[in-house]
Amino acid sequence: MEKNIVTSAINATRPHWTADRLTTRIVHLGCGAFHRAHQALYTHHVLEKTDSDWGYCEVNLISKHDAALIENLKQQSMLYTVAEKGETHTELKIIGSMKEALHPLIDGIDAIIEKMASPSVSIVSLTVTEKGYCTDPATGKLDKNNQLIQQDLATPTQPASAIGYITAALKLRYERQLPPFTVLSCDNVRENGHVAREAVLGLAQLQSSELAAWIENNVTFPCTMVDRIVPAATEETLAEIAELLGVKDTCAIACEPFRQWVIEDNFVNGRPEWDCAGAQFVEDVVPFELMKLRMLNGSHSFLAYLGYLGGYAHISDTMTNPDYRRAAYALMMNEQAPTLVMPEEVNLADYASSLINRFTNPSLKHQTWQIAMDGSQKLPQRMLDPIAWHITNKTDYRHLALGIAGWMRYVAGVDEQGNKIDVRDPLVDTYTAIYTKHGLNVSVVDDLLAIDAIFGTELPKNPLFVKVIKSAYQQLLDMGARQAVATL
Repeated sequence: MEKNIVTSAINATRPHWTADRLTTRIVHLGCGAFHRAHQALYTHHVLEKTDSDWGYCEVNLISKHDAALIENLKQQSMLYTVAEKGETHTELKIIGSMKEALHPLIDGIDAIIEKMASPSVSIVSLTVTEKGYCTDPATGKLDKNNQLIQQDLATPTQPASAIGYITAALKLRYERQLPPFTVLSCDNVRENGHVAREAVLGLAQLQSSELAAWIENNVTFPCTMVDRIVPAATEETLAEIAELLGVKDTCAIACEPFRQWVIEDNFVNGRPEWDCAGAQFVEDVVPFELMKLRMLNGSHSFLAYLGYLGGYAHISDTMTNPDYRRAAYALMMNEQAPTLVMPEEVNLADYASSLINRFTNPSLKHQTWQIAMDGSQKLPQRMLDPIAWHITNKTDYRHLALGIAGWMRYVAGVDEQGNKIDVRDPLVDTYTAIYTKHGLNVSVVDDLLAIDAIFGTELPKNPLFVKVIKSAYQQLLDMGARQAVATL
């Protein structure tokens, strides 16, 4: 593998600096595809336009696969490629915002916590997915029974969760009388800063009331809204980028040209000038967050479950079916947009049209299976909150209902042709037990609705809601996903 892809790459814009210019001022937990194509790229563009020294220390905490990425980044002098794929043109950028990278299997847990506690670090940011916050989706509070949190409580200096690492690092800052850092969530979670705050404070309170009080009074947790379609890297993607680049880059990632970042300007210890790279700093992120979660992510989930069941491997494939295309737009405009209160300058019809165009991009191979992962963590904010709004307002939510029914049919673990579905979800054992008991029968609906970690306690008590979901589920059994979408 090349030690420095800059020296061999062709057809790519390159950084005009080396890592020597950078200081590790942000530790990022979760160096996945999205982070590499979003926050790290924004920071790269800040470095292009200013004399900034803000650099990342990238940290992955979980698997051996994640450790391999960290090793590969080190071997490539912390450089990697982002391929921005439009419908007709791909632009390659070699990203130079990373200073160093760590993994507990390579560097040890202590080294990571010490790095986070370093006085030069002003921000600890996260892209760890919804389940990485170890909170109860129904209450928003820390889930004390979560296996990772149990490990964090048993061995606080050798944590297992991202929340445990942050708490351990803040404890060192507190004990050493160092300034705090900002905790910056960049996940697709409603009011993600508040979720991160509840998780960190919840764990700290279980460890030390003094530490919890210091965190509450000194650490900030800004909310953010992040948007960019970034499919998981495949061998096909990497081969295509290598051909364009002229050199193999195992850390490369492909994404759409569109990107958006809306950030609550609430940083306790400084921040990069991300606004000069196109980010938007605001007082209240929530309206933008809800717009994205409901209109983009909600329709994505709708297309993922009903598209997978309908035999479509990618989101762009679903867009070739006029019924799916119409249904996605109607879901956005008729059932999601009415639940939103946006600033005057935001035109939701234009936003919906732009989303349909983005979903249609055939260059992006965004798998329906990938988006379908972890539905138990995603449904409440993407679909169930809007349904509760419609119930209160006595308005129609049939697209959302079919989306929920599509998820229920998907977690059966078998598709419409009888092939196995590889369901990835923290509650997959619960679904398996329910389907073992009922089989493919509408009677599963009651047991699935009884999972209060997803549905809470109020919706399942609403007889009309239960009736609507059962009707949509039976429709999927009777006619299949494609015809059910067509009937909308």
